[in-house]
Amino acid sequence: MTLAWILFFIYLLATAWIGLLGQKKTSGFSSFAIGNKDVHPIFVGITLASSVASASTFIINPGFIYVDGFSAWFHMVIGITLGFTAMLYFLSFKFRRIGSENQALTIPDWIGKRYQSKGYALFFSVLNLLSFAFVVLLVGGISIVMQSLLGLSNSTSLIITLTFVTAYVFIGGTYAHIFTNVLQGILMIGVSILILSSCVYIFFTTPESIIDKLDSINPNLLSPINSEGRLFNDVFSIYISGFIIGAVLVCQPHILTKALYVKNDTQVKQYLSVFTVIWILFALLGTVGFFAHIVIPDDQLIDSASGLFRQDLVMTVYLKTVFPDWVHTLASIILIAAAMSTLDGLLISISTITANDLILNIFNKNKKLNHEENMKLALKSSHFVLVIIAVGAYLINLNPPKLLGIFGQIGVYGLTVAAAPALFFGIILKKPPLKLIWSSSILALLVHFGLYFFGNLIIPASIISFVNPGVTAAIATIVSTTLVGIVVISKRKKI
Repeated sequence: MTLAWILFFIYLLATAWIGLLGQKKTSGFSSFAIGNKDVHPIFVGITLASSVASASTFIINPGFIYVDGFSAWFHMVIGITLGFTAMLYFLSFKFRRIGSENQALTIPDWIGKRYQSKGYALFFSVLNLLSFAFVVLLVGGISIVMQSLLGLSNSTSLIITLTFVTAYVFIGGTYAHIFTNVLQGILMIGVSILILSSCVYIFFTTPESIIDKLDSINPNLLSPINSEGRLFNDVFSIYISGFIIGAVLVCQPHILTKALYVKNDTQVKQYLSVFTVIWILFALLGTVGFFAHIVIPDDQLIDSASGLFRQDLVMTVYLKTVFPDWVHTLASIILIAAAMSTLDGLLISISTITANDLILNIFNKNKKLNHEENMKLALKSSHFVLVIIAVGAYLINLNPPKLLGIFGQIGVYGLTVAAAPALFFGIILKKPPLKLIWSSSILALLVHFGLYFFGNLIIPASIISFVNPGVTAAIATIVSTTLVGIVVISKRKKI
């Protein structure tokens, strides 16, 4: 416990110092939001990888794979990784060019200027608040690790997490996010190699075949389709929806805007190359879910407070079981860093979007303020929003949702399925039709939330698992983009 506290304080001090360096580079709202385009592409690549590989990758996903086996592994490791990487390469170059030409600071700002519609930008600035669900997931994931590692209560863990991350984002903005993420990313690379090496060691040193062992525990763990699975139990949810939702997740505000951190397409290519290598390494961590069956008895995954099985505990218990205390402690500190690396990026995006695209649009309708006054108001507003987010995340996580991963996915997937048509067609079409694209965004929202909450009532005999938000989001994406595609093609044929 003493070592854990020493390492934790060292991490906090190092991150705080780096955050202060970010403050020196932040001169106004624009630099607070996206920097001054002077960040090295390697740093952007590491920042992007550590932002994407959040608590979900390091803490949440191994739990789903522990429960559903190969079905969850293919969806989360293969499908999402391929879809995400392919769409990121497809969108990033032109997104940067259009964004630079229009001096866009956020995703809603980019969409509003691309479609020449303040209303559409305002629509997405409101939808952006759905990202708050992912903030809750991240903060909850950090709290799980801190309770296990430092012996703290849930409430104390939440206060430390939210106060610390909000503080360094508050003072340093995007530069604090980048600088701290480079540190966090390097630590995450090291611990990922360590954890995956332990899996390789278990594979070669276990007397019985790992495959035979898993099959004896539960034959469905290695089945191509886990018919008993709750979330991944059919061809669509396992082999199709993962790729689609991976592509859609690129549309998160704190992901695609990384293209605005650099000056040209060459730098975009450089940071994407760095990202791809690191991201594949991080994504493979879900494999721990298989090896946890070999080394962890089921009773160790029971929450001492509630007495219920908690799949979210798989990674933390695995580390405690497999490694010596000092290695487990070091790795756990880095798991905290992994979640914080995404949390700070989300806080930047939510606060800047709310300030720039929501508050300014409401309070400066008549354009009484000049540009400089606008930027000052936006910066103050973003600081205020940061505090509100922290308070809200604290209150919800006092009694966290049973499955943090699902809670976070519902909201984030809603935001991304709505943004996907706007960004995708805004890039591939010369003159994207505003009304059609806006309608497809609304349709995507209705389909996603409608199927998730009412799918089993609407289609009671369906074999598709509507309780999996990745499935409902994938269906929503197919429906909305197909609608736009049909209309655009039919109009061109008439011409």
